[in-house]
Amino acid sequence: MKPRIILILGDQLSPDIAALREADKDRDVVLMAEVADEASYVPHHPKKIAFLFAAMRKFADTLRQDGWQVRYTKLDDPENAGCIPGEILRACEEASADEALTTEPGEFRLIEALEEVPIPVHIFPDDRFLCSHAEFETWAEGRKELRMEWFYREMRRKTGLLMDGDKPEGGKWNYDHDNRKPPPGGIEGGPMQFTPDETVEEVLALVKSRFDNNFGTLEPFWFATDTTQARRALTHFIKTALPNFGDFQDAMMVGERFLYHSVISMYLNAGLLGWHEICDAAEDAYKSGLAPLNAVEGFIRQIIGWREYMRGIYFREGPDYTRRNTLNHQRKLSGFYWDADTKMTCLSEAITQTREEAYAHHIQRLMVTGNFALLAGIDPYEVHEWYLAVYADAYEWVEAPNVIGMSQFADGGIVGSKPYVSGGNYINKMSDYCKGCAYDVKVKTGEGACPFNYLYWAFLDRHKDRFGKNPRMAQMYRTWMRMSDEKRADTLESAERFLEKLSAGDRV
Repeated sequence: MKPRIILILGDQLSPDIAALREADKDRDVVLMAEVADEASYVPHHPKKIAFLFAAMRKFADTLRQDGWQVRYTKLDDPENAGCIPGEILRACEEASADEALTTEPGEFRLIEALEEVPIPVHIFPDDRFLCSHAEFETWAEGRKELRMEWFYREMRRKTGLLMDGDKPEGGKWNYDHDNRKPPPGGIEGGPMQFTPDETVEEVLALVKSRFDNNFGTLEPFWFATDTTQARRALTHFIKTALPNFGDFQDAMMVGERFLYHSVISMYLNAGLLGWHEICDAAEDAYKSGLAPLNAVEGFIRQIIGWREYMRGIYFREGPDYTRRNTLNHQRKLSGFYWDADTKMTCLSEAITQTREEAYAHHIQRLMVTGNFALLAGIDPYEVHEWYLAVYADAYEWVEAPNVIGMSQFADGGIVGSKPYVSGGNYINKMSDYCKGCAYDVKVKTGEGACPFNYLYWAFLDRHKDRFGKNPRMAQMYRTWMRMSDEKRADTLESAERFLEKLSAGDRV
């Protein structure tokens, strides 16, 4: 029998991946490839590229040790085809194969590329996820609103995580109201960091030579790059940070980039960790008294709730989802998203951190960089491409619904029943960013006022026909209409002046 090519992608670094289960060690050839197309379809953060290349190389070695025949193409191989379809055809020619097997990619872009390969490419479902496409469709069918909370409860029932029989542990499904404490006095610890080994150092040299002009700092590089290290990072988080994760998961602090967050999403999304082992470890921490229920529930919700829900939305909505623009926002992405050169401390802190760590936690993404983009009317596709480029955990299946749907409301309300917008008060409450800012969060209009303040009201005014009757926003519209004509005019004028500066490329 002819060998078959078993394609393993860079975010499929799991030994039980579907394509490997369908393969035969004695017959088939595993293909892994670092290709220019995947490394550059957006200008990925150098840390993300280095993480994936290093993890891929180590995973390939693990497969070889397990008896697989592995054909691995490095980025600097002079024969490199530069794209996944080209590498499949090259591998087929060398191995005298005429078909390939793979597991479903997480981006429509790559699924479509594989469908155009001129040999049979058998694509198997990615069952590393809790919820299949068919199961999500069944859940969504006939619902007027696809609210994550209801989906999350189904996943809790399905897994039995934090369940007391058929009821939620503690009597409530969601403890989010306990998870909104402002910044603590001080933080100890942080995510586990790893010293680069020989494999990682080789990759770092390659990435530095090829992607040195990309947004992002390559070194110091401290990510885990194999399953053993990733599991150590998980254990470290469970013991040292999970107990405080719930209380402060929405907090933001100058100089504290990780607080009590796990910083393991990149490992989960690449396949070095599985959702089940992560959630089991968190649940065990609750049962043993190491971590409180509000922390463990909030953490598990991010994984079997938001993560699975976002994947379901992405595949249900289809390839055009990233081009949705319900609010017709057309402004270009501001230059400071790439250089952090802004007088707004919250944005400068979040973007500088993103540049240096390829990481920012969910509130920094949603309520700082995302909130500003939405208030300023920036084209959601440009916002989407920025998020996809700059974060080490970003893949389109999870990033696009979070940005297009949750952050930018560009899908018209599929993900969220109202836009996630706020003025400066929210940022001031949940962070210490405002203390040293050039703008005064307590001032509502004029030259020295916090831009979030007047941009918030200008956004509501601009979209009053759409959101004026939204019951979740009615109170804010009543507040707006109770303002004097003079105050509303001053607010709108302040917003207009600021947005003109923004469009002109002035430093704001």
